[in-house]
Amino acid sequence: MRKTLPLILLASLSISLLQGCATAVVGGAATGASVIHDRRSAGTILDDKTITIKIMNELLNQPELREHSSMSASSFNHLVLLTGQAESEGYRAQFEQIAARTPMVKRTVNEVQVGPNATLTEQSKDSWITSKAKVELFSIKLPGFDPTRVKVITEKGVVYLMGMVTPEESTAVVEKVRYLDGVKKVVKVFEYL
Repeated sequence: MRKTLPLILLASLSISLLQGCATAVVGGAATGASVIHDRRSAGTILDDKTITIKIMNELLNQPELREHSSMSASSFNHLVLLTGQAESEGYRAQFEQIAARTPMVKRTVNEVQVGPNATLTEQSKDSWITSKAKVELFSIKLPGFDPTRVKVITEKGVVYLMGMVTPEESTAVVEKVRYLDGVKKVVKVFEYL
């Protein structure tokens, strides 16, 4: 019994560690696949993920700001888009300061709306618009265009588009998205090639 218990514990620990490895391998494969299609370098993609995490962690560490807002950050090629809602202009500006002083951030675009937080219904509609927009991008038939290169974010019916695109691609993307049901406005936060 004395020898069996340590073996059982070792086996249990090994299984849990292997499960983590499987997750890492699958996650790494998914990231690797997205790098193939992205116009950013693998390092920049990682930087963008790090930037977003740092900004959102800083928001979480600010209880008053967190309690009086529902804001989010998205980074693409070191450009940070801030979206969501804040109860006052002061909270909106405070979030922008957090983003602007985050290492590696080149520029911020503050689209946080001053007003009440989005309702659950509005959030559901926004998710639907984002999903529909992403699907619609696959019908764009331009040489070399890859719809996975466009990041789509929706807040209260306003669709924000990020990515590195040509002017022709930008026009085609906006035309596909602007007429979707529920879209109030399209904001381009593209970088042009």
